[in-house]
Amino acid sequence: MLPTTVVGSYPQPDWLVDREKLLSRLPPRVRARDVWRVPERFLEQAQDDATLLAIRDMERAGIDILTDGEMRRESYSNRFATALEGVDLEHPGERASRSGRPDIVPRVVGKIRRKHPVEVRDVEVLRASTDRPIKITLPGPFTMTQQAVDDFYGDEARLAMDFAVAVNEEIHDLVSAGADVIQIDEPYLQARVEPARRYAIAAINRALQGVHVTKVLHTCFGYGLVVKNKPANVGYPFLEELVEARVDQISIEAAQPALDLSVLQRLADKTIVLGVLNLGTVEVEAQDVVEGRIRAALEYIEPRRLVLAPDCGMKYLPRASAFEKLHVMTRAAQAVRDGLRAPTGGGGRLTT
Repeated sequence: MLPTTVVGSYPQPDWLVDREKLLSRLPPRVRARDVWRVPERFLEQAQDDATLLAIRDMERAGIDILTDGEMRRESYSNRFATALEGVDLEHPGERASRSGRPDIVPRVVGKIRRKHPVEVRDVEVLRASTDRPIKITLPGPFTMTQQAVDDFYGDEARLAMDFAVAVNEEIHDLVSAGADVIQIDEPYLQARVEPARRYAIAAINRALQGVHVTKVLHTCFGYGLVVKNKPANVGYPFLEELVEARVDQISIEAAQPALDLSVLQRLADKTIVLGVLNLGTVEVEAQDVVEGRIRAALEYIEPRRLVLAPDCGMKYLPRASAFEKLHVMTRAAQAVRDGLRAPTGGGGRLTT
C-alpha cells in the first residue's frame, strides 16, 4: 500500500558531469558531450559507478521501485531520440521550447527507425544491482515529435507514429532485459495541447502495444528548478484525456503546482503516481507537510491506486537535498500507512 518510487532521474555526481553547464542551458535535445567530465574511454565505467551510487541512495532512502537514476543521459529524451535512423545531428534545426525560447533540436531527414537497442544495458546493470522492483524510462513519441524539426514527413502524426514504433521495439527489449515497470515521459502534452488532442493518444498506445508489464505515462510542467512559473491551482490542460491511454498508471506532479487533487476522481481506474515533493526548491520539506499531501490525495483516491513520488525528475537538485527529500517521503508514506492500518474503536476495520 502506498509504494514509493522516483520519476526517473537522480542527481549525477559533480565528478561525472559539469552541473553548471547543465543548468546554464535548456535540457539538451541534441547531444551535449561537453557536459561530461570523464574522458570517453572511461565514461561507461564512470556511468556504471554513478548508477550504483544512485541505486544505493534510493535503497537507503527506502524507495520501493527504483530506476537507474538516468546517469547515462544528458537529458531525459536526447539519448534515445538521437540514436535513431532518420535523424540528422550534424545539421540540427531550431524550434521553440515549451517556454518559448529557441531550442536546438534534431532534424528529421528520413524515415524514423530504431537501429539498435539503446537502454538495454542500463536495465541489465540496474537488474544486477538490486533485488527491488525496477523501472526504466523512455521519451514518449509525442514529446520527441515536438522536440524535432520535420524535413521529411510533412505530417506530425505520421512522424509521431514512427517514433512510437521505435519506442515499442525498445520497450520489448527492455522488458526482456528485466524491467518490471516501463515509463514513457510525455511532458509536452501539457505544452502543445492542440496537436496532443489530434494524435498523441494514438501514438502513445502504439508505443505500448503488446507490452505486458506495468506501464506508466509521466506528464509534467518541467524540471522544478528550471521551470518556476508552474500554473498553481490551474491544473493540467491535457490530463483527463489520458484515461484513453493504454497505461496502468499516470504520473503527475502535484506539490509545486499545488494541484487541485479533486481531478484524481476523474481519472477512471488508473493508478496515480503522485508528486508529493516540491522540486522547485532545494529545501527539504518537513515530514508532516509530505504526510499532509498524501492524506489530501486520499480524500479523492483509494490507497490501492496511489503511488508516491517526487514531482518530476531530480536531475538538477544537489544530491544531498535529493536524498533527504526521498527519505522524508518514505518516512511520510510509512506514517500514513500505519494510520491506515490502525484499527478503529471496537470494529478492527482499517481506517480510510
